[in-house]
Amino acid sequence: MITGKKGLAKTSSLPGKTRLINYFLINEQWSLVDLPGYGYAKLPKTEREKLQKMIRSYLSQRENLVCTFLLIDSRHDLQKADQEFMEWMAEQEKPFILLFTKVDKLSKTALQNSLQKFKTTLMQSWEELPTLILTSATTRQGRDEVLEVIQSLVGGGG
Repeated sequence: MITGKKGLAKTSSLPGKTRLINYFLINEQWSLVDLPGYGYAKLPKTEREKLQKMIRSYLSQRENLVCTFLLIDSRHDLQKADQEFMEWMAEQEKPFILLFTKVDKLSKTALQNSLQKFKTTLMQSWEELPTLILTSATTRQGRDEVLEVIQSLVGGGG
């Protein structure tokens, strides 16, 4: 959705299929890196822990990391793994932005309820909410906002 090139990144209807780190060089100037998810995937605990360790190791060792987009499925309550990951990112002082995904799959009322519940849950442990962008790969909602963020972070190479 971000690059506008259909089929660039493989997707699956089931979470947890991606197990590798995928790199995309954009305009020969900066990289977009797709990391596996581990929160909602139905994986054995040991497999989920391995993915989590790989992701955290990658993020903590990337000196040129500018920002991480954490994808949160708008149709589900905040997962414990996502909340723990956000806390870890904050402790590591790694900048991140939340992308509330699949917003096209909910009615306006259901989306507002989900968003409010999500924010209320976060406010129990966060003084200030992280930046959150509503997105849909299907309708491309939020694409321009994400691209504006990327442009502001990488400069003229967007």
